[in-house]
Amino acid sequence: MELYGYYRSTSSYRVRIVLALKGLAYTSIPVNLLKAAHKEHDYLAINPQARVPALLDQGNEAIIQSPAIIEYLEERYPETPLLPSTLQTDGLLTRAKIRSVAALIACDVHPLHNVSVLNYLRQHYQCSDDAINAWISEWIGQGLAAVEQLIGDVGYCFGQVSVADAYLIPQLYAARRFNVPLDAYPKILRVEALAEQHGAFIDAHPKNQVDCPETPPS
Repeated sequence: MELYGYYRSTSSYRVRIVLALKGLAYTSIPVNLLKAAHKEHDYLAINPQARVPALLDQGNEAIIQSPAIIEYLEERYPETPLLPSTLQTDGLLTRAKIRSVAALIACDVHPLHNVSVLNYLRQHYQCSDDAINAWISEWIGQGLAAVEQLIGDVGYCFGQVSVADAYLIPQLYAARRFNVPLDAYPKILRVEALAEQHGAFIDAHPKNQVDCPETPPS
């Protein structure tokens, strides 16, 4: 498999988590968003939307959009499931709850602090840095407040590690990047603490990616 992504992209990050949790080997192919590599002809031939991530599996046509990639990986490689079996008691209901948290983050939170949206606000509405930061804090805060109410009281989001955690952890990375306060979300912080000790989440972290810039000398 080949994963085209960017180390700091939260949508790439969530796919890396799923790949790591499933123990799937892949080649990471960096797409430098700061240098507009996503708009170059070669990458547009892979993903006409000019976004990351994109996944190529066994030489097949690229799959784009992280929710579709994650669903594909769950169905194609079911040996390490990240959704409970429909045969389990309340399995269907729990699957729906997990997908609800994933969709909340992927559809209602992450897109509103995507770099293309922030640049549009700056260029077309002359928003200041303070206004941009307030925008980011508002939408991330609203989303995390809802997630805090939706997840369980023990373990990961829904007890065992699941797709929901693969979406939540990158969103927390973004929240910390933008200095969004997290003290009001003890259940979310519990999940983050567990993930910080889990090898798959550690391997998928942006700081451990081949395209992450080295820390400059002090």
